[in-house]
Amino acid sequence: MLNVGKIEEGFVLDHIEAGKSLSIYHHLQLDKLDCTVAIIKNARSKIMGKKDILKVECDIDTLDLDVLAFIDHNITVNVIKDGEIVDKKELVLPKEIKNIIKCRNPRCITSIEQELPHIFVLADEEKEVYRCKYCEEKADDSAKW
Repeated sequence: MLNVGKIEEGFVLDHIEAGKSLSIYHHLQLDKLDCTVAIIKNARSKIMGKKDILKVECDIDTLDLDVLAFIDHNITVNVIKDGEIVDKKELVLPKEIKNIIKCRNPRCITSIEQELPHIFVLADEEKEVYRCKYCEEKADDSAKW
């Protein structure tokens, strides 16, 4: 049995699709923070079969829930203070995401005007479709992972 110690303050991301924790690590830019991170890959799960878990010990305000919800809104976010779970955050698809993914349309204004932010708007919540705010190009699903 693998035993990873508890954290005093931070968050635990649970129910991550197996094999996707490193992608989330990079999307959340945890490599740029000076904090302790435990990545547990392919943990046994009754519900999912296998899952990944991320334990991050740092200020809880550093987590960008919009990025996380865009990647996978089914992830469970447990907020830890003084070594105990004090809150469980529900992730909902953000209505708008900014500078998380880039528009791939070569005719989009963002490919010419480099300083413009890449903004995508939730066009279809049921199908989880995002479109570029400027040219309405559909976001590529592979951009999440």
